[in-house]
Amino acid sequence: MIEIASDGFDFRVGNKGFVWSYPERKPGGPRVIRTDIAVLYVGDEAEKQALLLGEPEIFFTTPAYDGVPLVMLRLAQVNLDRLTELVTDAWRMRAPDALASDFDNDTDLLHLESGTVDR
Repeated sequence: MIEIASDGFDFRVGNKGFVWSYPERKPGGPRVIRTDIAVLYVGDEAEKQALLLGEPEIFFTTPAYDGVPLVMLRLAQVNLDRLTELVTDAWRMRAPDALASDFDNDTDLLHLESGTVDR
């Protein structure tokens, strides 16, 4: 995972972004990096709409992201477990297949060793 130097955060895998600080743009003003809001890759429009409609207190969008599989996430409104799930899913969708497969295999092994997965 690479973090690109910026005023906020910008995480990428395989040179593809999966979560970053929201670059708010107000007409006539400079871009402001919002570290309280993350832009999250969600894979497709169906998942985007499910998040927006199912959890509007956490997720929102702007016209700039119409037709793009990205949502904004209010970081103060999400707990650590949910954030971990969202970021891991976004990473998995953007990671090269071999890397995602290695991650899944390592995760399965950890669960087997801890006894949390039935096989």
